[in-house]
Amino acid sequence: MVSKFALEGVDELIRTGGSAHAKVDAQPKFKVGDRVRTVNNHPNGHTRVPQYARDKVATVVQIFGAFMFPDTVAHDQGENPQHLYNVAFEAQELWGPDANPIDTLYISMYEDYLIPVEA
Repeated sequence: MVSKFALEGVDELIRTGGSAHAKVDAQPKFKVGDRVRTVNNHPNGHTRVPQYARDKVATVVQIFGAFMFPDTVAHDQGENPQHLYNVAFEAQELWGPDANPIDTLYISMYEDYLIPVEA
């Protein structure tokens, strides 16, 4: 279960910083350069997948390591540590053909948000 911070410890946590970094034994499912599709989910409550970026194709550009999964932490369902990726979306993928073709949006996405795109 995720640790809860006592009220008297919050000032120290803010002052010194805290980390959601976690250790996992599994290797990342994706590597830099992989094309991925975001899940198209609509959960009740917390998710970090913006609605405009659901069911969209992106390219993995960086792997940050493993971190606690905020969707499960927010609902007291455990840390569920997993890899976090920086993925690049072409603007036209997100907003259609009228978007500037040279614009790119980068979003940090957890592994549970991504599925591989078949070649």
